[in-house]
Amino acid sequence: MKSLWHDDDANRFGTDPLGLRVYTSRLLGQETSLVLHGGGNTSVKAKGRDLLGHEQELLYVKGSGWDLSTIERAGFAPVRIDVLHELAQLPSISDSDLVRVQRSALLDPGAPDPSVEAVLHAIIPAKYVDHTHADVVVALSNTPNGEADLHAIFGDRVLIVPYVMPGFALAKTVRDLSQGVDWSQCEGMILLHHGVFTWGDTARESYESMIHVVSRVEEFLDGRGAFAAVARATSKGEDLGTLSKIRRAVSDIAGRPMVAVMDDSDVAAGFAGLPNVASIATRGPLTPDHVIRTKNVPVIIGEDAVGDVRSFVIGYHDYFARRSDGTQRRLDPAPRWAVWPGHGVVAFGGTRSQARVVADIASHTIAAIQWAEQLGGWRALHERDVFAVEYWELEQAKLARSASGRPFEGRVVIVTGAASGIGRAIATELAGQGAAVVTVDVRSEEEIRGGQSVHIEADVTDPHAAQGAVEEAVRCFGGLDILVSNVGMFPSSQPIESIDDAAWDRTLDVNLTSHQRMLRAAIPFLRQGVDPSIVFVGSKNVRAPGPGQAAYSVSKAGLTQLARVAALELGADGIRVNVVHPNAVFDTGFWTDDVLSARAAAYDMTVDEYKRSNLLGAEVTSKQVAAVVSALASPAFSRTTGAQIPVDGGNDRVI
Repeated sequence: MKSLWHDDDANRFGTDPLGLRVYTSRLLGQETSLVLHGGGNTSVKAKGRDLLGHEQELLYVKGSGWDLSTIERAGFAPVRIDVLHELAQLPSISDSDLVRVQRSALLDPGAPDPSVEAVLHAIIPAKYVDHTHADVVVALSNTPNGEADLHAIFGDRVLIVPYVMPGFALAKTVRDLSQGVDWSQCEGMILLHHGVFTWGDTARESYESMIHVVSRVEEFLDGRGAFAAVARATSKGEDLGTLSKIRRAVSDIAGRPMVAVMDDSDVAAGFAGLPNVASIATRGPLTPDHVIRTKNVPVIIGEDAVGDVRSFVIGYHDYFARRSDGTQRRLDPAPRWAVWPGHGVVAFGGTRSQARVVADIASHTIAAIQWAEQLGGWRALHERDVFAVEYWELEQAKLARSASGRPFEGRVVIVTGAASGIGRAIATELAGQGAAVVTVDVRSEEEIRGGQSVHIEADVTDPHAAQGAVEEAVRCFGGLDILVSNVGMFPSSQPIESIDDAAWDRTLDVNLTSHQRMLRAAIPFLRQGVDPSIVFVGSKNVRAPGPGQAAYSVSKAGLTQLARVAALELGADGIRVNVVHPNAVFDTGFWTDDVLSARAAAYDMTVDEYKRSNLLGAEVTSKQVAAVVSALASPAFSRTTGAQIPVDGGNDRVI
């Protein structure tokens, strides 16, 4: 591992202590083998002024909820250091009280909660302190001879601390063990099964001490052939049907929809293919800090994927019964990652980003397990210690804060014809409510903001393209729950005798046949979906056709009939099928200013009067259509199928 320090980059963050603290924190955070997704913490001791202008001696320590890779000045909680030193002298204090006292000592009441390691940072007598969960260090400590090997590498230059629960207990242990220790003669401190601390009088010194300590362990592992021991293999190929079943089983057990992210890389497939993978993968996490995201062990998938997930639940119940003292409330027993021999590793989360966090942790874990095996055997921390962190009140508080409660979170949606107009509005509405959305259109389009959408440029009149779009949705998110079949075209007005065969065929192909092709491709995966639902976007013309639009009206009537038959056929599978019939939605691409003006003039109306020429006297927008589609796909309509809902402001011909 090399130092990434550059003077020019450092200067851009400022030359004051906190600016340099931000800079080196980001350097640590961008190295994923040191910290993952909010792990680790850093601090700097400096003076600051309170709200009354009084100067105080402070510890600026990473605040809860901030990630080192992107941290800013506001991410450091300024805590009065005299309070932290006083805390360090207490014989004991509960974790919740520790958090309260630390918060009461904040210089700024609007700052984030200080890290639970703040007391430990305070008692280390150096200006800058860095803490990481370096993979190589934790992996080495997870071996039978790990502690002895660390002593052999560093001698007395590094203080080695047995595993202790993070927080006050750890700070007290370090304080007791370090009595008489000359901190200036120590390069760092290694917490077995947990991570590394380094320090220095400058930000660069503390950061580069971390790089040096980790590099020494890397050299040791490399010399013992650990890195070369990581297995690689080629996945035997995707099995999207089984992936969808696994994701549904996990969602059912979790009690909420979950996104599944598949890693079929050669490293993941190599690990999953190891003969003893069921043994080594289920000995525990790389570090207890990961357990809140990964649970204690993964599920091993065999021939009966759904049965294996259910067996995992029994094992988790037993684990909880063994370790609970009766005061904890059991978390959902669903696995958060799976080892799938022949295929790779699957990660689960309420959102795609959450699943990717688990996937990242799993990828680091499977490498570390194999390093440790090469060094004498993988021996994770004892189950009781892992349980203590998983059910630690402070970690449970983090989970509670991270729950979004958005109604479509974890559900996977395909919206066709989604580059603009009604389709785009529907996709945006569902994404805003937490759904993982796959947009499909013949036009290219940017993904919807939020990190949970994928756009596929495809012409779904092509059966191969329709099948490919559905499979890509499953590939990206693990399954499919909702299909919004919206793609359509509105041809120029022509009497029946003037419509040529090509125009007729094209209209029916887009407005009817393409929907049947999407339906055919989606049904096998919707059968494994969570509260599966299909919504077709029809038209007022089904009930109230107009002259000059024979092809359009016939195609939309056929689409409605297709939906009715689908509702009859798919009801036994729990798949709901409904139709919305919009009319006069004027904020779509068809309704240009010229077209609107011409239509309004034909009826001797102003444009505004024409837009509101319905029984409610209200303009209909694509966003309002999207709201109805969202409602139909939601649990609020869980007992509704075969319905046709007008979204037209009230049309006397339809009524």
